[in-house]
Amino acid sequence: MRKKDQHSFSSVISINPYKNTYLSGVSSYLSETTSAAFSKEQFVISYLNNKDFITSQIAISKNIPDEDLFDAINSKVYDEFALDQAVEYKIQFIETFHNLDEENRHFHVFIVEPLTISKTYQNAVDKIKYIDTIIPVPLLLKSLYSKNIIESNGAHCFVYFQMHDAFVTIYKEQEFIYTKSIKYSFIEMHERFCELYGERIEYEDFIDFLSTKSLKDTDSDYKEYLIKLYKEMFANINDILTYAKRAFEIEKIEQLYIGTQILTVSKLYEIAEPELGIKCNDFYFDYGYESDKTYIDQLHVLMHIYTSLKEEDRYECNFTTFYRPPSFIQRESGKIIIVAAASLLIAFAYPITYWSLAYAHSLQYNLLELDYNELHVKKITRESTIKSKEADKLKTMTLLNQEKKDFLDKKNTLIKINDVKVHYPMKSKLLSKLTKDLNKFDVKLESLSYSQENEVKSFTLNLVSTNDKQVTQLLEYLTKVHDGEFKFSMEQISFSKVSKQYFSELKVKIL
Repeated sequence: MRKKDQHSFSSVISINPYKNTYLSGVSSYLSETTSAAFSKEQFVISYLNNKDFITSQIAISKNIPDEDLFDAINSKVYDEFALDQAVEYKIQFIETFHNLDEENRHFHVFIVEPLTISKTYQNAVDKIKYIDTIIPVPLLLKSLYSKNIIESNGAHCFVYFQMHDAFVTIYKEQEFIYTKSIKYSFIEMHERFCELYGERIEYEDFIDFLSTKSLKDTDSDYKEYLIKLYKEMFANINDILTYAKRAFEIEKIEQLYIGTQILTVSKLYEIAEPELGIKCNDFYFDYGYESDKTYIDQLHVLMHIYTSLKEEDRYECNFTTFYRPPSFIQRESGKIIIVAAASLLIAFAYPITYWSLAYAHSLQYNLLELDYNELHVKKITRESTIKSKEADKLKTMTLLNQEKKDFLDKKNTLIKINDVKVHYPMKSKLLSKLTKDLNKFDVKLESLSYSQENEVKSFTLNLVSTNDKQVTQLLEYLTKVHDGEFKFSMEQISFSKVSKQYFSELKVKIL
């Protein structure tokens, strides 16, 4: 089917598939509708939340021609992410030009499981039959630059909180760089708030408090715990920004924009600025649209802006599988009817044959879909089991390593105790041995001292004798008898004319 330019449609309808809300746009006026229905004259657009797709960067050789690019990226994605070859994942990509690699081209890839798309948009398709464009939500932000709503360059961060998801997205030099889903959707905020508060409150009461009470002006006992929740939330965002700046060589985040799907009285950007140390603004822009509502989901407005852009001013990344019906003669059903009508002129049997083949194909499709659902459940169950076993293994290894460390500490302690007990020389015993030898040679001990330096133990004996030969004989004797046990040294023997005695200093090093 030839793609029809969205500018030729009379209206645009945007879909939030997670809340089942529809916003119709005619010219520059937006209005919410509860009666969305099939119409050939409307262009239909929707988005995928961050948590519903996988995104990453890959490099492809510049030698690969453009006509083979999709197959090359598709093959590399299946290999690098170890995707199930039996499942035909939806894969889209956009090229990034920030990397100055001379050999490779670099792409952001987005991967979605087909069952996710069919389940997410089931209610919408039941109403309007087709969706022209389904785009990953972070790529909608490109519209802010293309429409010059944000004119500055540098690095900008966008944080948006929805009922079922919340995301952080970074653009640098007006191009998409990084995105990540965070566990602070309004539903998850409510659960965490109840944990901090220590009491279960209704989700509607929680949302009503956010929508009607300002933290500056309220004395509610919710205030303290909501501030704790916000601090946790901004700490998580700060960790993401720290990683992104390091990974993508970003020196500084120039601006951070924070928005919410519902109206909150407390200005999150005012709370975030001192917590993050970054200049923060409200994620609420002057788009030039008029609306019948005082507050409107910004993602709805971005979808309407996206449809007004030229192809070169936006990211083309379309995950739709719900295509607009082609003209009658181009439809498979139309071709069958035409062939059947022609065949009736020849023989009545041909239409029955075509009907049988169509029925068999439909039956085969239903059987394959049942098989796929069963395999998908098994896959999810096994992945959960593997993660559980890996967590148990990690805990066990941690305990084992701690036990090994405790054993080694105790072993080393016992070795030291044994070494001291067995090898530590008792000074009194050593001195007793030496004094016996002094007595043999009639050499007296004037004084002694003990020292220990760098684990070397030694005695210094100041000797007195009436005959210098007694000293030299003593030294000779000690050296022979205690070889391997002590090391003896004596520098000189001095004589005192006053006392008529010989003095010497004997150094004994314990081996």
